[in-house]
Amino acid sequence: MIGIGQFLRVLVIQRVLIRHGLDEIILATHLFRPIRFLLYVLPWNWTRSGYAPRAERLRHVLEDLGPIFVKFGQVLSTRRDLIPDDIAEEFANLQDHVPPFPGSEARKIVEAAYGRPLQQIFSEFDEQPLASASIAQVHAAKLLNGRDVVVKVVRPGIKKVIRRDLSLLDILANFAERYWSEGRRLRPTRVIAEYEKIILDELDLVREAASASQLKRNFEGSSEIHVPAIEWDLTHRDVLVMERISGISIDNLDALRKAGVDLRRLAEVGVQLFFAQVFRDRFFHADMHPGNLFVIPPRGEELAKIVPVDFGIMGSLSEFDQRYLANNFLAFLKRDYRRVAELHVESGWVPAGTRVDDFEFAIRSVCEPMFERPIKDVSFGHLLLRLFQTAQRFRMEVLPQLLLLQKTLVNIEGVARHLCPDLDMWHAAKPSLERWMSERVGVRRIVGATRENLPMWAERLPNLPGHVVDLLEQLKQGDFTLNIHTSKLQDIQREIRIAAERAAYAVAAGAFILSATTLLGLADEDTLMLGDAPFGVWVMGGFGLVLLARAFREH
Repeated sequence: MIGIGQFLRVLVIQRVLIRHGLDEIILATHLFRPIRFLLYVLPWNWTRSGYAPRAERLRHVLEDLGPIFVKFGQVLSTRRDLIPDDIAEEFANLQDHVPPFPGSEARKIVEAAYGRPLQQIFSEFDEQPLASASIAQVHAAKLLNGRDVVVKVVRPGIKKVIRRDLSLLDILANFAERYWSEGRRLRPTRVIAEYEKIILDELDLVREAASASQLKRNFEGSSEIHVPAIEWDLTHRDVLVMERISGISIDNLDALRKAGVDLRRLAEVGVQLFFAQVFRDRFFHADMHPGNLFVIPPRGEELAKIVPVDFGIMGSLSEFDQRYLANNFLAFLKRDYRRVAELHVESGWVPAGTRVDDFEFAIRSVCEPMFERPIKDVSFGHLLLRLFQTAQRFRMEVLPQLLLLQKTLVNIEGVARHLCPDLDMWHAAKPSLERWMSERVGVRRIVGATRENLPMWAERLPNLPGHVVDLLEQLKQGDFTLNIHTSKLQDIQREIRIAAERAAYAVAAGAFILSATTLLGLADEDTLMLGDAPFGVWVMGGFGLVLLARAFREH
């Protein structure tokens, strides 16, 4: 049920949609089609010329609604299996334009986390932030031992804002799943659940610190990457303290050249490091845009090092996901589209009854034009995207971690080609793929798997004959049964009746809410006000809330 605060937030959202000429989005849904005529009755729709393209208007709507919606748009930009390409491209441009909160508040949050004055922890603390984003902001500081660090502080009050907007997004997603024709297929409630996990994980700075430590451990001793060290004694859920690195932003080409950095080598190293995360460690930094990558210039015999920061979003792959990616990349390199189709069917990514011939033809139609270009110009990220989009037509459900990987891969390719426009991505990634093949195929794999599983086999082997005898005895006596439970026909009929009642109540509620929105948009100085809204908005909104409560009440 929608509360008063959420109802007012809905009005704000509708007002923003109207401002950008997008109120037809609401009226185009299956639920509101009976009152779609309002689109032509509302005064602001009498002249609808001069609007920017749809995708650009949607981006402006998210920016106007605040940081939680901006981050939601950023997440949606990776879900090209759900939204059109033009909207995904536009959402990828969303940035956190959030003004910093006062440094004095940051100081209070840090002191509250430690339970002691700041002077007992840091010899210096710069209240002017180095960077500010929707979830947290970063300050420079110096420890009592003289070490330079950065202090990441979660925004005050952000948890309450996040939970309010997440609750509202969940209500809207349920609404869309019930009454939008594409809702059942796209399952917006699941998308919101994935987003909720991502953004709540970002709120926990201990989790982010653990991810940074894991990544640092994975590349211990590497001469090509430096992951900042975490000050664990000073890290809490709302405060993270990390080694401060002096480096050059990876997209500042002039500064990199002046510092003597070999840009081609840096681009190749960046690609190789990413593929090492994917195919060696199955744990990767999933937010590797230029703002999160710095470079330590070469010093004497030491070569330039890449420094990643901001470990709030990390991705992980199962061994199955990893094998799927590697085998598909290798099959694509050989243009063996039938093998790609067979891999999808064999692994269960698409239903078992899928015709391999049809799937192969669909993949060839999409991918063959890409290979007409030189192999160095073929994009890993776009190839993976086209594969996902094609497989979706054959009812493949793309897992979130693979979409996160695809988005990160596009970012890495963009960074690498910015450093070196003629970089051959396939050549740069080849060592990681070949290393993966040598470790997963052949004698080395057999020996490694045997060594890993031998203790388990030794433990279970003595019990195996007994289990086999028990199974054979059950089969002989006819006691071995398989129980399958199905829903009763009466339950299905009851759900249909309830859905019809809810639809009727929800249509009426929608009419009242839209009427409240109309009154809000037409309010002037002479309108009778109650609080921040016209009296009529409260009346219409109240009726709408009552009807919505009836629509979504438990039966």
